[in-house]
Amino acid sequence: MDKTPLLNLDLRSALIYEKIDKIDKTEVSAADTPKTAEYLQCYELNPVLSRSIQPQRAQFLGKLIFCGVKTAEKPKNEVSLPQGSYLFTQQRTAGAQIAFLEQDEWLDMAIEQQKDGLWERNKLGNLLYVRFLYEDGASVTQLFREVI
Repeated sequence: MDKTPLLNLDLRSALIYEKIDKIDKTEVSAADTPKTAEYLQCYELNPVLSRSIQPQRAQFLGKLIFCGVKTAEKPKNEVSLPQGSYLFTQQRTAGAQIAFLEQDEWLDMAIEQQKDGLWERNKLGNLLYVRFLYEDGASVTQLFREVI
């Protein structure tokens, strides 16, 4: 696994997705899943814990706001990762076990992202965007937190 350090990212245009009810992890992780699949989830974070350097893990993640899938056509029910400034980190998984990170794994990554971001005196938004995609023969899990 290859983890990217925390970066400041200026997303110049929104990433647009078709809204779906949920991401079926069994379908996403299956060996025959097309390697062009791309998904986005957006979570609300606990407003108090999203500003804490030592958040309580069990209460950090709030409700799922939406899920989306990348489509070739213009989405009928559009959701997006908006244009803006973000703290960004990602983890790539290659080799025989190409699979996206599970929620427990990316949640740990999100907490570390927050700690590093607050340590660098960033003011972070209350939304966490989790993006899943395949890139260069690896599955990639990306995390975005808006910098206000």
